[in-house]
Amino acid sequence: MSHAFAIWLTGLPASGKSAIAHVLRERLAEAGLTVEVLESDAMRRTVTPQPTYGREERDLFYRAMVFCAGRLVAHGVPVVIDATGNRRAYRDLARNLIRHFVEVAVTCPLEVCQERDRKGIYQGGLRGRSSTVPGLQDPYEPPLKPELEVDTVRTRPEEAADRIMMWLRARGYLAGARAVE
Repeated sequence: MSHAFAIWLTGLPASGKSAIAHVLRERLAEAGLTVEVLESDAMRRTVTPQPTYGREERDLFYRAMVFCAGRLVAHGVPVVIDATGNRRAYRDLARNLIRHFVEVAVTCPLEVCQERDRKGIYQGGLRGRSSTVPGLQDPYEPPLKPELEVDTVRTRPEEAADRIMMWLRARGYLAGARAVE
């Protein structure tokens, strides 16, 4: 029997988290699961409508995101967290509070993330409009022991989602779900 879980796709801004989250949602739906994707950009517009991205604000934001994910999982809803989560402490909080937690490190060199960045996050940091960009002024603390690691330079979002699905199925998270080919 399948049970709810939370998967945190963590990585630098523009590393490919959202693209993977989109495909993963489709794959989980094909397997018969209704999943909630918590996108940090969308959630931030509600929790902190005029974000400063300061440390205290980020701490509050990620506590709120983890709380929401935990409540959804507790009520049987699988969750994909699409968020940088630049501090390990944020992801450790999720690991400690959410019974079935999966951390996926989405890796990509900073230079490639900067090239991919359609939102102008890195340009804002380089031009002084922002002083808290993870990977530039603010450190990004990569996971020490993620359940999975996906290099988005070598792996397309579809392949990454398929690897995550195989991992979930092998560990019983998708028991009873439809097999997807």
